Amino acid sequence: MTTVTSMITMCSSSGLLSAILLGYCLHLLQLLSTCLAFSLVASVGTWMGAVSNWSIFIWCFCFLVTLVILIIEFCGLQSRFPFSWYNFLITYACYAALLCISASIVYPITYIWFFPRGRSQDHAIAATAFSCIASVAYASEVAWARTWVWLGVTTGYMVTVPGLLKGLETFVAGVIFAFVIDSHLYLHQPALVWCVAVYSICFLLAAAALLLNWCDCDNRLPIAFPTFLLGLTLLSVLLYTSALVLWPLYQFDEQFGGQPERSSCNDGLIYSVCTWDQQLAVAVLTAINLLIYVVDLVFLAHMVFSRTQDQLRSSQFPLLYKS
Repeated sequence: MTTVTSMITMCSSSGLLSAILLGYCLHLLQLLSTCLAFSLVASVGTWMGAVSNWSIFIWCFCFLVTLVILIIEFCGLQSRFPFSWYNFLITYACYAALLCISASIVYPITYIWFFPRGRSQDHAIAATAFSCIASVAYASEVAWARTWVWLGVTTGYMVTVPGLLKGLETFVAGVIFAFVIDSHLYLHQPALVWCVAVYSICFLLAAAALLLNWCDCDNRLPIAFPTFLLGLTLLSVLLYTSALVLWPLYQFDEQFGGQPERSSCNDGLIYSVCTWDQQLAVAVLTAINLLIYVVDLVFLAHMVFSRTQDQLRSSQFPLLYKS
């Protein structure tokens, strides 16, 4: 309690007390909404199949991590971690928002329409509503973090456009992994194995960039961090372009052993995803992630070019740029 009181005393004079209180309120809203989401589903046993289990895992995971974060902040233990606590919070909020959004979309599409009218369907609808509230709460925390940057309290890579795009790239890759978890989708063709390797390589490159910044190791690189990111993103664009060509070609073209049209599922289970639907989902997500990488590449190229131009001008006219 003494730690919290000292924080309030320090921040009241600088006008940051309202921002801190807003952060606590957002954490409480996140806790409440995720707790109610998985409790409503678990209370009537309205989960079955991999998709529903994944949604339950998302809500439980977000609840537990947010609870731990709230306890750490209340006890003032942030400084005891060997990494940037602020970057960790923003990174987690971005991924939690994306995860809750995915659960809010996938769960009702897969389950609500198949439940008979009654208690089970009502609980599923209510769980979806609370999942949407959690998504808004986590997204609001990201916006709240940008306020901290605007106030000049701290800086963070994840609240910048390249940081948000890197987080989105890894999230989409994670969704792709969920669809290609069945090896029979790609092991029969070396070209499809290459596509899965592309998804893995690009995911690891983006995750490495986030970890470097998260651990404050970006300034230890032999080159500037934006230039490093530009090289990684350019490589990822080239790799994803090859995957965007090869995956649809070998999955949907009959000449390469693909299946151009969707056939009815043989298992007849409404809670499973057909193989053709999985193949189509991976193709669409590949195109989406490639678009994100291209936007990231353009933004980084503009950033590096602008910085290079400023350095050239400062070297040519040192008196004009001397502070």
